[in-house]
Amino acid sequence: MLDNNQLLRFTTAGSVDDGKSTLIGRLLYDSKSIFEDQLEAIANTSKKRGHDGVDLALFTDGLRDEREQGITIDVAYRYFTTPKRKFIIADTPGHIQYTRNMVTGASTANVATILIDARHGVIEQTKRHAFIASLLQIPHVIVCVNKMDLVDFSEEVFNNIVRQFEEISSKMLVTDVRFIPMSALIGDNVVNRSENMPWYQGAPMLHTLETMHISSDINKVDARFPVQTVIRPQSESHRDYRGYAGRVASGVLRKGDEITVMPSGFTSKIKSIDTFEGEIKEAFAPMSVSITLEDDIDISRGDMIVRSNNTPEASQDIEVMLCWLNDAPARPRAKYTIKHTSNDQKAMIKEVVYKIDINTLGRISDDKNLGMNDISKVKIRTTKPLMVDSYRENRVTGSIILVDDATNETVAAGMVV
Repeated sequence: MLDNNQLLRFTTAGSVDDGKSTLIGRLLYDSKSIFEDQLEAIANTSKKRGHDGVDLALFTDGLRDEREQGITIDVAYRYFTTPKRKFIIADTPGHIQYTRNMVTGASTANVATILIDARHGVIEQTKRHAFIASLLQIPHVIVCVNKMDLVDFSEEVFNNIVRQFEEISSKMLVTDVRFIPMSALIGDNVVNRSENMPWYQGAPMLHTLETMHISSDINKVDARFPVQTVIRPQSESHRDYRGYAGRVASGVLRKGDEITVMPSGFTSKIKSIDTFEGEIKEAFAPMSVSITLEDDIDISRGDMIVRSNNTPEASQDIEVMLCWLNDAPARPRAKYTIKHTSNDQKAMIKEVVYKIDINTLGRISDDKNLGMNDISKVKIRTTKPLMVDSYRENRVTGSIILVDDATNETVAAGMVV
């Protein structure tokens, strides 16, 4: 049974003018998720520009530059709800120079929707977006073959694009791929089923998003609890209370479980699991709870509570697929702050193993300079051990960010290999 309040995050990707913003506008418009004053403002703007109807793309283009140029520059987040689910949409830019924005928008997504213009088929940009979706381990991909109205709703054109995409996705780690022929402009197969494409027997896009099974996307096997703070109320009713508060990153923790505290290696048992509403018997991702233990152990922010029979690797040397987000290039052997769950340490990029040519998806071994939007495999050395899992197994404990100590800017995001 579907959880009616379950949240699904999805990101859109596609080349410039493939209709990403129009698709989201259509989704919001047809699912009646737009306020009347918003609709009025956008109808007026469309009228001023001489459009026949409402320009749906304007719903997501929040920056004035985007509206003036008719393109998406930054990641635009939109929220809407249907009776079955809550949704967060990340509308990411299509231009090559905004690769970093796609990585940002897609990092927490359950679903990637990749748009393809039916007239152009699979192009370089499509391969790039499929690769990033694969790299970020997004569990589900919906390939939206848009502008079918411009190819006379041809089944043959659609089938050719499906074949082309399957050829590239077979080489990547994308397991669940679905294809939907649509026209975002006129609304075919977005919220309502298309009458122009009777040959397509699948569900429209909104129904696919509402019924997609995402509960198994969270790692329920490896119990990981990064400690964010220690709670000591010192009140009459909680005189000796010492709780370790945080958010369950993955797995399930139960009262009575034997646990190990990393990196110290001390062991104990869970005495209680508390929430704002009261005590509970078990906690699972992504719940925020406070855990008390049967023994007094010195635990502070950045430590991790795990099950004794299932511990992550504690290491000072980690290999990471890194996307460089900053305008300024990486400085050789510069010191950065690495943030991993609730743990902050000093770190240094020891070696750039190889860079990925985002156009051919090949490896570049001779260029060791990291500039904006570069994706590369690097070796990082930290001052103290980090408790990491591989990103493929755990998206929370397998991800890191690097912050420049001098400017306090986030310069890179990475996935532990």
